[in-house]
Amino acid sequence: MPQTDPKPSLLPVGWRRRAARLPIPLFRMGLGPVFGKQLLLLHHTGRTTGLDRRVVLEVVAHDPAAGSWTVASGFGPRSDWYRNLRAEPQTLIQFGNQHHTVTAHFLTRDDSAEIMARYGRQRPRTARRLRAFFDLAANGSDAAFRAAGSAIPVVRLDDAGPWSF
Repeated sequence: MPQTDPKPSLLPVGWRRRAARLPIPLFRMGLGPVFGKQLLLLHHTGRTTGLDRRVVLEVVAHDPAAGSWTVASGFGPRSDWYRNLRAEPQTLIQFGNQHHTVTAHFLTRDDSAEIMARYGRQRPRTARRLRAFFDLAANGSDAAFRAAGSAIPVVRLDDAGPWSF
């Protein structure tokens, strides 16, 4: 049976947008460690306003030795944070209570596919929810996650040195 591409996602609005933004004040209050290694707070600069923006993203992969975090734009390339990083790839993240200056690198479809397949193997429970959300084949195979990874923009955030304002 052929795998289907993920369905296009609508950006969250109303209560779903408020729920997605709920962790932001927790990070700002110093409670970032509550989220373990699963979430980070990304600061990004509005591409038209120049204002500081924040979004909490799930960490798809983390390499502490290399100082990199990988995140996926589940709502596609229309997400404001993704478009803002395209315009200004150097920014700040908060991971736990640690702040890092990072540079965004936009991964190829092949690299994204491999990362999402690995994610599916490492986090099967979360992966099941993603399969339902993106209307992927129910078998949860590597091929299904590769299809998702090739359709969803994936960004690697590399530590760019000491944090400073």
